[in-house]
Amino acid sequence: MPHNNHYNQQLKPLAKALRKVSTKAEVRLWSEVLSKGKTGYTFLRQRPIGKYIADFMCKELRLVIEVDGYSHNFKTAEDAKRDEEVSALGFTTLRFSDEEVMKNLPNVQREIDAFIEGLQK
Repeated sequence: MPHNNHYNQQLKPLAKALRKVSTKAEVRLWSEVLSKGKTGYTFLRQRPIGKYIADFMCKELRLVIEVDGYSHNFKTAEDAKRDEEVSALGFTTLRFSDEEVMKNLPNVQREIDAFIEGLQK
C-alpha cells in the first residue's frame, strides 16, 4: 500500500491558505501541545487527507485532531461522515471544541496523551 494514498495534492493550496487563518484555539493547541514534537510525534497543520483538510494530522499515529468552532454545532452529521471517511483511510479522529481548547487545555492534552499511550500498549 503506498504510504501517501490519503494525501490529496489538489487541496494543497487551500491547506496552505488555511494555515494563515488559524483560529485562536488551533494556534493555542499547536503552540502549547502539538508543535515541535512535544508529544514525541510529528504533527502537521492543515493537512489534506482524502477529500478533507485535517486541522492536525500525525501520519505515524494515524491520528487526526480537529478543533471545532461554533459552526460545528450544526454539522454533526457532516462531521460524522467526515470522521467515517477519514477512518476508512486508517486514521482515528479526535475532536475538541474551541471552548475546550481555550478553557481546559490540560484536559485536551490528557486526552491526546491517553490516545497515544493506548497505541503504545
